Amino acid sequence: MRLGIVIGSIWATRKEEGMTGLKLLVIQPIKPDGSFIQTPIIAADRIGAGKGDQIIFAEGSSARAIVPDVVSPLDAAIIGIVDQTEI
Repeated sequence: MRLGIVIGSIWATRKEEGMTGLKLLVIQPIKPDGSFIQTPIIAADRIGAGKGDQIIFAEGSSARAIVPDVVSPLDAAIIGIVDQTEI
């Protein structure tokens, strides 16, 4: 699991069958102190995150698990919206 900030949305009316109904968001991975790392990525969202939200996301096979029993090409998925971070 990693931290990120939602910085935008992606609209795709035609997607792989396993991605039907999934909202796609552009997220900027961050360090716990809020500084940016890497380049932005696209992640699937089923929990209702929005622009400006700090989120927790998973990558790889963990991300694909949000669509059980469907073979999906997902590489990243938002799995939580952060209320507060304390280090």
